[in-house]
Amino acid sequence: MSYFHALSLSTPMLSRTITRSAKRSFSTSTAAINRCIVYAQNGDPTQVLTAVTYPKLPSPSPNTVNLKFLLSPINPADVNTIEGVYPSKPTHTSNLNTSGLGSKNEPVFVGGNEGLAQVIEVGEGVEGLQKDDWVVMDRPQLGTWSTSRNVPSHGIIRLPATGLTEAHGATMTVNPTTAYNMLNGFVELQEGDWVIQNGANSAVGQLVIQIAKERGLNTINFVRSRADMNPLVQHLERLGATKVLTYDDLNDKSLRGQIKEWTGGKDIRLALNCVGGEPTTAMAKLLGQDAHLVSYGAMSKKPLSLPTSLHIFKNLTSHGFWQTNWSKTHSRTEKEGLIAKLAEMMKEDTIKAPEHTIVTIGAQQSDEEATAKIRDLFAEMAEGKFGKKILLKLEDTAT
Repeated sequence: MSYFHALSLSTPMLSRTITRSAKRSFSTSTAAINRCIVYAQNGDPTQVLTAVTYPKLPSPSPNTVNLKFLLSPINPADVNTIEGVYPSKPTHTSNLNTSGLGSKNEPVFVGGNEGLAQVIEVGEGVEGLQKDDWVVMDRPQLGTWSTSRNVPSHGIIRLPATGLTEAHGATMTVNPTTAYNMLNGFVELQEGDWVIQNGANSAVGQLVIQIAKERGLNTINFVRSRADMNPLVQHLERLGATKVLTYDDLNDKSLRGQIKEWTGGKDIRLALNCVGGEPTTAMAKLLGQDAHLVSYGAMSKKPLSLPTSLHIFKNLTSHGFWQTNWSKTHSRTEKEGLIAKLAEMMKEDTIKAPEHTIVTIGAQQSDEEATAKIRDLFAEMAEGKFGKKILLKLEDTAT
């Protein structure tokens, strides 16, 4: 997506792979600080985001836990949420401070929907969680752009596997779950079957490739044409892509015959769409009988247009998919099972951590400095100067 292209911030790129089995203990010899990134009203992130420092958390009340956030992604949906155009809405927070932003008189929204946290204290009545456990969010918009928060115990899921990196845990609950559920929720695919998708170099697209490979599925992957295709093609093939094509190839009349040769004449029964517009129309025409088209995005901002003949003569079914809805309609047990499955795939390196850049808000920085840094970050993102997943780290101790 347009927010993530080439890095140009002065923030250094970090390549650490801290795992759960090697996590650091919290320092008690340095000054502690609690901070979060908030906004009082919807708008342009470069104008409305503010860093707010708040007091140390009290001990958790019954059935809640205190969390320390380790890493939290900035996803495109987070930008839309701040702008006020995303369907999932956060709730106001009014218990950060006794006065000013975050108080009862000036409630705020705390940014961040996804993240990895570590349990630092457990309230009475909480079962299945203990100090130092790594957890991910089971409720949307919990406000993960924070050093620490108090949350209901039913709003988080414990990570069951050891050996995960922080980057794996931080990016667990949005893109991997979307890819996994789309591959498993609409068509009963068998080893050797084929899946077709556009936006194949997106975060979800790359996960589709990896999960499909693990299942023995073949993928035909469409991406936008560029001057030098080789690095991208090689990257996607290393992840497990069977074929990588461009949207321009969809205009080639010989493509249908090529695909028939690749598949041995087997119908393609699942297509995944995050683009919309004409490329999706052309891709849908490559589907076989009783196929399913699943749309989870509209990067082109163009409407989805499908020939009526595909519905009449090929019995095409078109679906929309939103992981937040899936979470609302499935049980806690099902969600825990999905996280356990994905964690195991990550531990085995079947799913690789996304290429990422860690942007740190230092504990020694004032709120004014932190506000300027976060606004500058979003300005850089809007200009398309990042090519990797951005993971936000708010330091809680000044060394």
